[in-house]
Amino acid sequence: MHRMPRGNSSGAYKYSRVAQSGYNFGLTSMETAVQQESMWRKSLKIALVVTSYWCISITLVFLNKFLLSGEELKLEAPLFITFYQCLVSVLLCLLLRLLSRVAPGVISFPPVHLDKKISREVLPLSVVFVGMITFNNLCLKYVGVAFYTVGRSLTTVFNVVLTYVVLKQTTSINAIACCLVIITGFVLGVDQEGAAGTLSVIGVIFGVSASLFVCLNSILTKKTLPCVDNNVWRLTYYNNVNAVFLFIPLILIFGESSVLINFSHLTSPKFWSLMTISGVFGFAIGYVTGLQIKVTSPLTHNISGTAKACAQTVLAVMYYQDVKTALWWLSNALVLGGSAAYTKVRHSEMQQQHQESKKALQEMKIEDGKGTQNGQIDKV
Repeated sequence: MHRMPRGNSSGAYKYSRVAQSGYNFGLTSMETAVQQESMWRKSLKIALVVTSYWCISITLVFLNKFLLSGEELKLEAPLFITFYQCLVSVLLCLLLRLLSRVAPGVISFPPVHLDKKISREVLPLSVVFVGMITFNNLCLKYVGVAFYTVGRSLTTVFNVVLTYVVLKQTTSINAIACCLVIITGFVLGVDQEGAAGTLSVIGVIFGVSASLFVCLNSILTKKTLPCVDNNVWRLTYYNNVNAVFLFIPLILIFGESSVLINFSHLTSPKFWSLMTISGVFGFAIGYVTGLQIKVTSPLTHNISGTAKACAQTVLAVMYYQDVKTALWWLSNALVLGGSAAYTKVRHSEMQQQHQESKKALQEMKIEDGKGTQNGQIDKV
């Protein structure tokens, strides 16, 4: 029987090495493709979230402006509008809880039931919350959308002041310099609105008040969150429930009930549709804000918010066909630039503090290790 010649063993070895290399190359290519696809999907998700934040936030501002001071409606009831938006938020919380029980694998929402004890604990925050959203809407009622960002720009300044007054914490020179830039932009913006004859003093006062209450709201939110097991959605529910009850006497005291009775569009489906949409968007902005922070970072969220404010200002000038001076645009640039710079400075300072704390902890561990070794040597 004719026997086949035996192949060269070194050739077989080389073949196996080539095959293995090809296999490894194939795996690497597949891993790279998976990573690229994952990166692409992550980038797409971030883009969708940021776009949603921009669209919801800007639409909400323009919609509220129409409801608060639109020529078509002429409804002089800002407290009622804010009350209704809070009521919609409460109903949405209950709806989402119901849907989470029906489809727990699709929607997740914490249990929400009215506990009087928790409601009382959340009440101080709710009072500030009512002040914040009321002054926000009143500011928007009396000033233009284009000036709205500048009118409410002192939140950062109040944050620095209250941090020192309440917490006795000092602020760096760089951060204070950013605050001075913001104040300069605010003063210049007010001056330019006055020069153009469009200044609303009461609107500016409401804007400054809104800035103060925004700052107080953030401080009290951190203090109140433990009362609701650090759950933001439960806090949203209790906050809005309390706000609904707080607004009712305010609506009666300021005579808005009689305004509503005589309102010509009270039975208009269009009016109630717009009111409901504004309430849904007001609820949604809280969700997309948290989602944007989650998929990016607090720093990126603040930068996105600053860029959104720029776009909102430009859109408002174009939509209302306003003519603004170079100094007016400079005031906006100072406010937005100072706010962005403050965010960057505080982020850098927090990173530095984190690194210092981490280094100190490592040094403590090293010292503890040396102490343990010395104790063992002494025993020997």
